[in-house]
Order: sequence, then structure tokens, then C-alpha cells
Amino acid sequence: MSDLPPQKNFEIEWILQPQIEPPTWFLEQVQAYTSGSSGRYAAQLLWQRGIQDGATLAKFIDPQNFKPSSPSEFGWEMQWAVERILHAASSGEKVAIWGDFDADGITSTCVLWDGLGEFFPQNTKLTYYIPNRFTESHGLNVAGIDRLAKEGISLIVTCDTGSTNLAEINHANELGIDVIITDHHTLLDDRPPVVAIINPRYLPPDHSMFYLSGVAVAYKLIEALYLAAPNIPQAPLEQLLDLVAIGLIADLVELKGDCRYLAQIGLKHLEKEFKQHPSQWRRPGLGRLLELCKKTGDRPTDISFGIGPRINAVSRIHGDAAFCVELLTSRERNLCQKLASEAELANARRQELQKNVLAQAKTKLEKIDLSTTKVIVLEDPQWSVGVLGLVAGQIAQEYGCPTILLTTDQTQESLENSRDAMRSSGSGETTPVLARGSARSVHQIDLYQLVKNQAHLLDRFGGHPLAAGLSLPVENIPLFTEAINRELRQQIGEINRLGIPIIQADIICQVADLGLDLFRELKILEPCGMGNPSPQILIKNCWFERVWNEKVKDNTGRKLGYIKTYFNIKDDSSDSGFPGIWWGHYKEDIPQKAENPSQALCDAIATLDYNNYKKQYELRLIAVREVNETRQITVVNSGSKVLQILDYRNNGLGGELPVDESLDSAIFIRQCPTSWEDLEQGLKLALDSQFINHKLPVVVLAYDADNIPQPQEICQKLITIADHLSHTGASISRQELCQELTISDRALDIGLNTLTFLGFQISFNQEASELETGITFRRIADKKATITANYFPIDYFIAALQEEQFYRQYFCQVPVSTIEAIAQI
Repeated sequence: MSDLPPQKNFEIEWILQPQIEPPTWFLEQVQAYTSGSSGRYAAQLLWQRGIQDGATLAKFIDPQNFKPSSPSEFGWEMQWAVERILHAASSGEKVAIWGDFDADGITSTCVLWDGLGEFFPQNTKLTYYIPNRFTESHGLNVAGIDRLAKEGISLIVTCDTGSTNLAEINHANELGIDVIITDHHTLLDDRPPVVAIINPRYLPPDHSMFYLSGVAVAYKLIEALYLAAPNIPQAPLEQLLDLVAIGLIADLVELKGDCRYLAQIGLKHLEKEFKQHPSQWRRPGLGRLLELCKKTGDRPTDISFGIGPRINAVSRIHGDAAFCVELLTSRERNLCQKLASEAELANARRQELQKNVLAQAKTKLEKIDLSTTKVIVLEDPQWSVGVLGLVAGQIAQEYGCPTILLTTDQTQESLENSRDAMRSSGSGETTPVLARGSARSVHQIDLYQLVKNQAHLLDRFGGHPLAAGLSLPVENIPLFTEAINRELRQQIGEINRLGIPIIQADIICQVADLGLDLFRELKILEPCGMGNPSPQILIKNCWFERVWNEKVKDNTGRKLGYIKTYFNIKDDSSDSGFPGIWWGHYKEDIPQKAENPSQALCDAIATLDYNNYKKQYELRLIAVREVNETRQITVVNSGSKVLQILDYRNNGLGGELPVDESLDSAIFIRQCPTSWEDLEQGLKLALDSQFINHKLPVVVLAYDADNIPQPQEICQKLITIADHLSHTGASISRQELCQELTISDRALDIGLNTLTFLGFQISFNQEASELETGITFRRIADKKATITANYFPIDYFIAALQEEQFYRQYFCQVPVSTIEAIAQI
């Protein structure tokens, strides 16, 4: 008899988005973009996703109607970066690009290599450095900086990395090397000591460039250089856009605003490039990659399922991915053929390795009490660090919990850096054995912040809310596992959907609906990604015929353990059926009855795509299950009311509400929102509660309009407070500062960043909780003498405050009916 506790039932919950019929006028506008088809599915999806007027629709679908942001919106940081690079070019300095080994990092490096190559002679005055995934991991490192110093490098320009590498940046500075950071990962509280840091995380969350990936930030730097010195570059800036599209679509960023615009125009350049004869290809390595994965370059999925995985696979299998830069930028066709074959072979090995590690991880999960687990943490000495992020993502989705996978191989070469650091410090302590791994999130949980809160147990960490990398002493793994689970349990309590794997369908179709017309409709939503996922189709009461599977072969013909299953899907609407494929599954995973397939009725969720190699439209199956009367498909936000909103705003009671027992379980919103995202947090919390309480959730709007001073007064007050605390040496918490200034935490971040431009050094006491963190100020320079009348940082802070005031007034007056409609309650 097993002593293990009973396991959770991990049957996936199927959810269907509301099948809303948009207004006729909107449907007519959508039809103009759908090549003569009905347009009803596309209109429904666009309306669901907040595209609800003609102007927004036009900008979303056609990049010609979108006005991209100027690089100058990065302010003084961009100006400082451009000035330093042009000075290096004119004075003959040697410059190094420091990249990263994933698809975003590789394409970022390629953009800088080609772009900066217009200003510096490549290989003599310009070089690049890609860290080894196995021995160095992400980010800057001391050994690599030392190597560049010996080569006479005086300026390092990072891409897709560097924002959190304070110690390494200080080391570079000590060696006389300046650093410019271009990155998009989460920032530290203190600005690093660099010439410039170009990171969209410094922008407000609603800024059109906030979600730029590393390659897009690198592109913006090159764009700024082209604008500043238009007579120097010979190659058109647009020739970099194919690389930008690859990095954007391959990375975990939201494809909206400038991200969507750059991906759209980049895809057009990619398609145009590879419609030419191979002898005309500017990037023969990229063309050969497309040939090997049987793609043509005209579909976003050619990147997400073809190019992206192959670039990523090189470092996952070999550690060293530096040759990928040559693969994507070299014009030597024979060399590119060879390098593309190596990338293809690495991807085949990655598929096999990923399958094996997933099976081993699931075996370990059988020994864990998942009913009490909020964050899954697993470790094994035999796991390859290269595929842990992929497997962690699979487990997170399948089990509905954030997942961290670690390898504890004690022979890792990466320990050498730690040993060298210990020896150079003169410490006699024993170097701890480090575990390394990757983390993936689910349900919009900020995994980066969860990991960051356990920094005292870690060696290194980095990433963003949905994905992170980390290393820690092996002996700390039990403490880390307990701490991070306790942290998340405290954050969300029991009102949450963790442990309930969810799959979501967007529209309902019959098999007869599948094909060219539907493909054309759904295509106008492309490129899809985070924030605009590929439409997922629910097909009810269907069955499968001609089901068979085959093992994937590498480019040497060797069969791998990784498999795919082909099928023909049918329902009562179609006699001929429709072809499809299910990656990573055997034919036995599809319910069927050999004697009469139509008796095995199923529900299926899939996406629709076009296979250029086979010249046919096909389904990509995501999930399937037999029809069962006890199984339900939850329709979210349907026409019936699922949330009650009570309006106690501006009631003159000073926030005190009448005693009402019916409000005991209500969610109160007591602080006036400054964005729809702020308001939706409370609404979502209430919606989550209905799954626990099984009753109509209630939200109480209980905030008043505040008497807020003018933005200029707030700005001056912040400077006065910082000056006073600088003289006294006292500290103040974030919460106290926000209350004193009557601003949001988001606006405070912009204000603190402004103070750094005014000569203040800002320090944070990391031992306190986030809201109670003690902030201290020290004025190290007075930059007021050099500030122009239109000084950007202050103007930017004032603009953010003005926007907050506008939204506070709006949310104190907006009708509840509008809140219900906009939030799709």
C-alpha cells in the first residue's frame, strides 16, 4: 500500500469564450479585409479582443495605418547611446556586441552586427560575444569581459541582456570599458552604472513600445543611429526587419503596438526575400533553414514552428550558439548550407531529449502531493539544462501550476566561474555545488517576482514575469521549494485556479467550415502571440479516421523518439473530412473505434494553418476527448450576468460603508484606479472567487475623488522630499511616498527614475517587504545647470501624472454599465 497522499485529478477544464455577435456595421468593416468571405468569425474574435472601432481595426490589420514610435521616446538614454557609439566610430575604438544564445538574443546580435557594421569595420573594429548556455548562462560574466579587455575592446553594447548585471558592469568599468545596455528584461531598482540603458521597462505599461523584445530594442538603437548620421550607412535600414520579425515572434512578448507593427512589416520582408530565386537571397542561411523545415517564410508559424526552434536548439544541444550569427548574416552559401544542417540536426536531437526529460519529470510528479503544491519544483542530476525551459513550460500548462526544473549535475563547468570568484576573493570557504534551471509561469502569475523574493537563497537569477532562469546551491533546494510555495500561497490564498489546467476555445466550427475561407478570415489576426493568441477552434461531436503516426527523422535519416500523428477529422457536416496533425502524440491518444469510427464521438480543439510543403490547409490538434454527458465546457462571460458591481463611489462617507452582512465576502476596490488593468485586477479576483464559493461574486467600488495637487507641484514635492532625506540620511517606504505624493506605485517608478537624471543616487533596503522597502536618497551631482527648458525626464514624469489625474477623474465618474461592458463582465 502506498503512503503517498491521493493525487489531484488533472483532467483539463475546457473553456469557451463568449460567442458574441458584433454589430452589423463592424461586421461590414471586417468583411473589407476578408477577401469576400462572411467575416463573421474574424469579427467575433476581434470584438472579443477589444478591437471595436474602425480606426483601431485599420491600425491592427494594416501596418500602413499604424504610426510607429520614434526611438527618441527612449529619451536621454537613447541620445547618450547614439553619441557614445558615434564617438567610438569616429575615434577608431574597438566595440563588442554582447548577445544571448536564444532566438531573440541571436537575432538581436545579428541586427547589431549588420547595423553597427555600417559604422564600424566588422571583425577588426567590431566583434560579437555569445555566452555558452552550459558554461556561462545568460548575461554578462567576468571571464568574458576579461577576454574582451585583452582584445582592446573599449565599448560593449549588449542586446537582450545586461539589465541586472551590476557586478559585471562595475568590473567592466574598472577595466576602462564603457557599457551600453539594450534589453527588455525586468529591471533592478537601481539604474546600473552604464553610459546608457535602453530598456522599454522604463516606459509606462501602456506605452506602445513597452513590450518590445530584445531584437526590437536593438533595431530601435540602429534606427536612432541612422537618423543621427544618415550619410554613413549604405544598406537600407529595412533590411534588418526580417531578423526583427523572427526575434519578436520567437520570444515571449505581447505582439501589440510597435511589436505587432514591426512583426507585420518584418514578415512582409521575409516573404518577399524568399520568393526570389535562391541565388538572390541576401540571407542564404535563413533560406536553407526554411528549406530544411519545409517552410517558405510567408507564415508566422514558419518562425514559431520552424526557424525559432532551430535557432534555439543549437545552444540547447551544444551550449555554444555563436555560429548562428554567421548562419543568419553570412553571404557565403556553402558555409550557410553547412551551418543550417547543423542547426537542423540539433533541433532533431532537442525534440528527442525534450521528450525523455518530460517523461522523467512526470514520473517524479507521481511522488508529490500535488493537492498542496502551488509551485512545482523538480530536480535531477541527469537532466540537460538546455531543454528544462521547454519541459517546464509543458508541465506548467498541463498541471496548471508555475514550474521550476533544475539540474544538479555536480560536474558542470559553470561552477568554475564561482570557484574563480571564490579564489580571487581569498575566501577559504568551500564553493557550493550549484543547481541550474528554468522556470515557466501560468495564469499570469509573475514568476520573476516570486523568484526574486527568494534571492537570499539563490546564486543568480533573471528573466521576466512568464519565464525566468536561476541557479542556487543544491542544499538550498528544499528551502527554496518551501519558501516559494509559501510565498505564492500567501499571495493568492485559496481563491485561485492553480492546479486546474485550462484550455480555451475561441470559436465553434463544423468540419465543413474549415478551409480557405475560414483561413483567410483568421489570417487577418496574424501575427499571433501573447496578448493575441492564435484562434483556437472547438469542433463538437466529431470523429477521426485514417489515424496513423510516424517518428520524426533527423536530416541524416535517423528516426527519433519524437512522434507526430496524422488524421482525417469528420462530423455530420462533411462526408470528405479534413486533414490534420497532432505533434508529440501517438495514434492511441485519439479516441476511435476500428469497426465504426463515427461511434467514437469526440470534442476537439485545434488551430487552422496552411502547409506550404503539402499545399493544403490542415488542423493542428491541441486537445481531444470523448463526448461525455458529465463533462462540461464552461462558457465564460456569456450573456448572463456573472458579476455584481455595487457603486459606493463619492458617497461622502470617507471610505466608510454602511454595515451590510451581504458584503462580507465582497471584493472591495478602495483605491481609485489609474488604468483599466488596475480595475480589472479586482474584477478578476472576484470572478475567481465564484469557482470556490459557487455563488455570484460581488465587487464594491468604494473610492472617492481625491483632491490631488497639480503635476508640477507633485514633481517639485518629490524633489524636495529627496533633498530633505539626502541631508538627514533618513529613509522612506514606497507606500509612504505614494501616499505623500498621492500617486500610484507605477508613477513613483517614473518619478524615481527622473531623480536619477537630476543627480540623485537611490538605494533600496531589500530586506523589507516590497511596499515597506526603505528608500534612501543621496545627491551626488546637481544637473540642473545642464537641463534644457524641455528636459525630457521631468516632462515625462509630469505627463505620467497628468495621465493619472485624467484616469482618476474618469474612474470616479464612469457609469457601472461601461465598466461591465469594457471589462466584458
